[in-house]
Amino acid sequence: MTGGRTCLAIVLAAGDGTRMLSSQPKVLHQIAGRSLLAHVMTCLREAGGMASAVVVAPDHSGVAAEVKANTPDAEIFVQTERRGTAHAVLAAAAAIAKGFDDVLVVFGDTPLIRTSTLDTLRGALSKGAAVAVLGFRAADPTGYGRLVTKGEDLIAIVEHADASEAERAIDLCNAGLMAFAGAHALEVLRKIGNGNRKGEFYLTDAVAIARDLGLKTVALEVMEDEVSGINSKAQLAAAEAQIQQRLRQAALEAGVTLVAPDTVYLAADTKLGRDVVVEPFVVFGPGVTVEAGATIRSFSHLTGAHVGKDAIVGPYARLRPGAKLGEKVHIGNFVEVKEAVIEAGAKANHLAYIGDARVGEGANIGAGTITCNYDSVSKHRTDIGKGAFIGSNSALVAPVKIGDGAYIGSGSVITRDVPAGALALERAQQVVKEGWVKRLRSLKTMGKKAGQASE
Repeated sequence: MTGGRTCLAIVLAAGDGTRMLSSQPKVLHQIAGRSLLAHVMTCLREAGGMASAVVVAPDHSGVAAEVKANTPDAEIFVQTERRGTAHAVLAAAAAIAKGFDDVLVVFGDTPLIRTSTLDTLRGALSKGAAVAVLGFRAADPTGYGRLVTKGEDLIAIVEHADASEAERAIDLCNAGLMAFAGAHALEVLRKIGNGNRKGEFYLTDAVAIARDLGLKTVALEVMEDEVSGINSKAQLAAAEAQIQQRLRQAALEAGVTLVAPDTVYLAADTKLGRDVVVEPFVVFGPGVTVEAGATIRSFSHLTGAHVGKDAIVGPYARLRPGAKLGEKVHIGNFVEVKEAVIEAGAKANHLAYIGDARVGEGANIGAGTITCNYDSVSKHRTDIGKGAFIGSNSALVAPVKIGDGAYIGSGSVITRDVPAGALALERAQQVVKEGWVKRLRSLKTMGKKAGQASE
């Protein structure tokens, strides 16, 4: 928020996925476990003090749903025809007419935009500009509109196709993001015509119109990667790489040890405590919190999970949504946990599945143990008490409760509750037949010879 000024952010999100060779709307593609649009909406929310209006295409109900899931109070406007960027902004004219001090125009496919940049745009308005435009220095400006400036004043935005030789030599390019003083926004926008080759209403024409009205227009410079739009899967991959670098750097600066940073993939909302150690080739999906001192070993995959202090996860562990590990819990190689609470000090060190369960403090889950939680219709819960010992290769058929300190013999299939401190066994008595193998082989040999003699 800038000096108590009110602000409306208009997000243009009406593009389809045609250029990305996808049936999914462009802004719903994801980087760092979050849609492009959600990244932009989150940035607006974190900037604070802004109302949001999002312009969508008429057949993109999924985009509107994504907006509401992220920013419930955002207004949705539909651009019924695709007639250019200024036409899209005017689809939200009813929101602009409410009389905000500042009006920002941002794009739903620029997920790397920072709140500080939005503040800079608004700051230009607070200093008297009627229109402020973001630009970047491009190593290769071919195809970009150029920002023609004189001092800090923005004189014009010239499209590459219309630019003179001298204008094409300018490397300050139009990033697309703009800010309008609310008092002039509708007047300027409504004067934009469609007398161009495509017959569309270009937002870039706002600069010339504002200057014709005697209003101040300025250009502000930002790094290219922050404002890069995404129109292809290659650009999507590049944005993923950029945001991963940001997230890794932030983790390192917060006291996290990333043994091989470039091999770790983080979600935008991953929370890692101080002195957390993350070994190579770990993937964090959305909704993961790892508390201080925990270790996440190589090749583990975590989504929607909470890992307690000083816990150890992996290598090759899978934590699915609803996994909640207490302090000093050990989840070892090839163990999967889903919708389960593992209390302090409990261990499942190898080859186990724990789903829809509670594992009590200090309990031990042996190798090959599974909680049989699904009966093909409904999920059921398993409750394992404090200090219980579950022998290797056991199957606990839910719903079932294992009492505190109970002991389940290896290889058991447990279908009934086990009292605290009890031993439960469920397996056939072992039978040993001396000399059985020799007799079997003799019978088979005799049968084979008889068959050959009859041929």
